[in-house]
Amino acid sequence: MNQFTINLTQGSVSFTFSENAAQKLKQEISILMQSLKEIALNAKAGGKPNRQQAMEYQHTGDVFLEVFCNPNIYPGPFAAKVLITVRDDRLRLTSEAELTRLVEDLEQYLATVNS
Repeated sequence: MNQFTINLTQGSVSFTFSENAAQKLKQEISILMQSLKEIALNAKAGGKPNRQQAMEYQHTGDVFLEVFCNPNIYPGPFAAKVLITVRDDRLRLTSEAELTRLVEDLEQYLATVNS
């Protein structure tokens, strides 16, 4: 398995991550992006935004990874941040990351795995 590196607001974290888990995370982020775009379009049109469901991705492998984002508190995808939690039996790290940066990190990881 390859190392997946997530660039956080300050610093980064790397851990082993499967391609299958990365694809599932990509799907969850895609749904989140749609929610964020809908919120932005409603705001632009002057309408009241419909409440969107929060993204709560969880994966258990060598470490436990959780990615959480409430799209209702951001005006659009470029302003959104995600809460990242990485933990195992000895360590727990919780930090924020920009959603756009997480997307870039994920795309870079998948490109590396598929090459």
